[in-house]
Amino acid sequence: MATVDRIEQLLVSEDHLANAGRLKIGIVVAQWNSDITHGLRDGAVQTLVDNNVPKSAIDIHQVPGSFELIYGAHQLLQSPNRYNAIIVIGSVIRGETAHFDYVCSGVTQGIKDLNIKYNIPTIFCVLTDDNRQQSIDRSGGKLGNKGSEAAIAAIEMALFNRF
Repeated sequence: MATVDRIEQLLVSEDHLANAGRLKIGIVVAQWNSDITHGLRDGAVQTLVDNNVPKSAIDIHQVPGSFELIYGAHQLLQSPNRYNAIIVIGSVIRGETAHFDYVCSGVTQGIKDLNIKYNIPTIFCVLTDDNRQQSIDRSGGKLGNKGSEAAIAAIEMALFNRF
């Protein structure tokens, strides 16, 4: 589990800051549980900007739910050299049916498949929590913001063997 202290440790190294300014990042955000996903999105954008990625180099695209993140990311990946990394942001909260298990598994496998197929990293930022409070705590609440962690991962992976 990441904490605010861990985020500070994850900040991009000074060597990478100049190169981070050359990155173009695509973000695909699920609208389902938007109070959660928008917190994750805002954390990701702020962390990217704080680490030298120009706000003008961050494109945000919306899809209805977490399952649609796969298609959204796939569409962005179809344009070679458009993005250096994609971040997918979603929130799936356990309910009373098996729907949670199917969605979580499908999204995880789909994003994994995109990472294997394309030479552009797709960063997984999908909360899979047992209840709404856990999601709130991880999207800017007492446990920090997983969107910020995803942003750092996007920068590091985009720079991995690129510059």
